[in-house]
Amino acid sequence: MARSRDGILLMNLGSPASPSVPDVRKYLDEFLMDRYVLDVPTPIRRLIVSLFILPTRPKRSAHSYEQIWQEVDATGYGSPLLQNGARLRDRLADTINLPVELGMRYGEPSIGAAVESLNRQGVERILLVPLYPQHADSTTTTALEIAREAAHPIPLIELAPFYANPDYLNALTIVTRENLPDEYDLLLMSYHGLPERHMHRSDPTGSHCLKKSDCCESASAAHATCYRHQTRVTSRLFAEELGLNSARWALSYQSRLGRLPWLSPYTDATLQELPTKGIKKLAVVCPAFVSDNLETLEEIAITGRKTFLDAGGESLTLIPCLNDHPAWVNALTVMCTKALSN
Repeated sequence: MARSRDGILLMNLGSPASPSVPDVRKYLDEFLMDRYVLDVPTPIRRLIVSLFILPTRPKRSAHSYEQIWQEVDATGYGSPLLQNGARLRDRLADTINLPVELGMRYGEPSIGAAVESLNRQGVERILLVPLYPQHADSTTTTALEIAREAAHPIPLIELAPFYANPDYLNALTIVTRENLPDEYDLLLMSYHGLPERHMHRSDPTGSHCLKKSDCCESASAAHATCYRHQTRVTSRLFAEELGLNSARWALSYQSRLGRLPWLSPYTDATLQELPTKGIKKLAVVCPAFVSDNLETLEEIAITGRKTFLDAGGESLTLIPCLNDHPAWVNALTVMCTKALSN
């Protein structure tokens, strides 16, 4: 069972301090200079980020962030990712009756600051909870690495990726059912995309991922760290929970950048193609995210909806992320309690 001195650290990606261009530039610089995100030697990474990305992208991204910033109170606005994360932190703490902090891999509140807060509360063992259902080096690995450095020498437990966890899937199913429209032609499960080279890099066998057409279905030790495999498992189990046959759902990957091949099919191309196949009423859910953020609220609900409607679609319904829904709070409570009891 959980010890009285246990604490929990929830970790997510992060947001810029504001949707201003300088703050977005600072955030993007920290994010893109992470070796797990842009996996090239540091001098080349610095060159790419400084010369080809930061001169133009912060202005475009700042406009996108501005569209999704939500009212916090009468004094101003804030990041949906941070707001949802803070509410989840507070509700989990009330439910599990342990100290819980929220740390962001990039920006504030930082993972280091969250660890310091837990330490001040007398925590002697920390459960690290990367809020990513599926494993990826650019999300899970980088967050855990920073947390281990910040927490040393405090004993740590690490919550494993929960892409197939029944409690997570149940919460995802409940939230989806509550928000599905009465009539829809297809449920599109859109996941954050990754370069194919990330699949090769995370393959411990060096000979399985993307080496053959059925790599995700063929048993392999690579699946423990394969994002592509885990998104497919989540999708299949989720569709079964919803009672959907193969004609009622599809999978895609969003947010690709650059010219290198990324995981496919691509969400933006899929949104353009579906109306030509008779899919006019579309629902979209994003199972790679537990909190709504730029990639759900802007990329899907604004830009993606326009793409779909311009291509001949009639309606696009974005299913909210789990955020701080009671079903997700309960599921996370069960998952954390089990992890602390082992």
